[in-house]
Amino acid sequence: MNRRHFLIALAGAAVASAFVFKPKDSGASYSPYFSDLNEELKKYGPFKPSMVVDLDMLDQNITALMTDIDERIKYRIVAKSLPSPELLGHIMKTANTNRLMLFHQPFINHVAEAFPKTDILLGKPMPVKSAQLFYEKFSNASGFIPSNQLQWLIDTKERLLQYHSLAKKMNEKLLINVELDVGLHRGGLKEPDELIPMLDEILADPKHLAFAGLMGYDPHVVKLPKILKSPETAYEESQASYQSFIDVLKNKYPQIDINKLCLNGAGSPTVKLHKSGTVINDMAAGSCLVKPTDFDISTLQSFVPAAYVATPVLKKFKDTSIPSAEGLKGLFSWWDPNMEQTFFIYGGKWMADYESPQGLQNNSIYGASTNQAMVNGSRIRRWSMAPIKLSWTLMITFSYALTRVNLFFCNLEIFSLLKMERLLNSGLF
Repeated sequence: MNRRHFLIALAGAAVASAFVFKPKDSGASYSPYFSDLNEELKKYGPFKPSMVVDLDMLDQNITALMTDIDERIKYRIVAKSLPSPELLGHIMKTANTNRLMLFHQPFINHVAEAFPKTDILLGKPMPVKSAQLFYEKFSNASGFIPSNQLQWLIDTKERLLQYHSLAKKMNEKLLINVELDVGLHRGGLKEPDELIPMLDEILADPKHLAFAGLMGYDPHVVKLPKILKSPETAYEESQASYQSFIDVLKNKYPQIDINKLCLNGAGSPTVKLHKSGTVINDMAAGSCLVKPTDFDISTLQSFVPAAYVATPVLKKFKDTSIPSAEGLKGLFSWWDPNMEQTFFIYGGKWMADYESPQGLQNNSIYGASTNQAMVNGSRIRRWSMAPIKLSWTLMITFSYALTRVNLFFCNLEIFSLLKMERLLNSGLF
């Protein structure tokens, strides 16, 4: 082969390779589900970025969760995953539980007022000043009794001493739940013997302190690379670790009635594993009820997505025009059919993936925006909305781009999609 033929062959190979790697058109119309939701949002608003929760899907997930929990185990709702008072009320009623896990001082005060019959366990050790702030803002008018209903999570002897000092200063009795490290390595007691000096401190002053139980969170069990350890082995090890602390209670503190303690554990990723046998009696889960994308894991296959960010599309343009590179807009859309059109949406840069219409994508060259994010998509003619006969073009003023959340922590607009009835409209705590 001479040099000329070689160069021709090389150029041909380059062209062929380019077409192999050339992005395929991934655009598609709304599914009937999202088409109905889009119509609901166009009619009733709220015409701003909103978290949409499908209560019918949520109820389906509650049923799936309660099926996975052994009837001997008490279910505790993780409120940070479901940050709306009305939503929490709905779940507590449907799941028949008054147990909440909270992670934020303002939430504690709000829940104590709004749900005075709840049993609260803190999901992380709070700075002692946060605990003090709770008591300074707390009013007993609702009937909530912290000394009976509020467990403070403590991870070290040092923090316990700080809380003990606060309890004596305020002349309050604090319920203490001790955090365990059962393999996650995010804090808590690692060795069973570490529990002894903490229990001695608690039991020595029953006027100001009371031992309420243990907490060992184990999501690492299903997230470890299998090359390191199988989920089954990791689960067995975490359970053995937890049991070693329970053994300290049995062997050294016979006066403690273990059956009356809150032995909390699990989390959405590992709920199903605990059904086969567990040392805990109090199970915490929340994210599985709305199933963000971070929870698309094998142990949650029976759960369905129930939360989306819906936001209006404000503007639509042909092709993709980048500042100082306007002449390349034809090239952009030729190379990637998913850049044939540009949309600017209300808001943006959420921890979320575009869900509907299918084929939407961010533009990394243009950059992200929390004000008006650029979103690209392919030609509209394939996105007609049969049988409703609506198109993206016609809906552009009041159409909504829907993204599926990665983590769930936004203001809520709550709908029942099957009933198409606006049920709740609430903000964060």
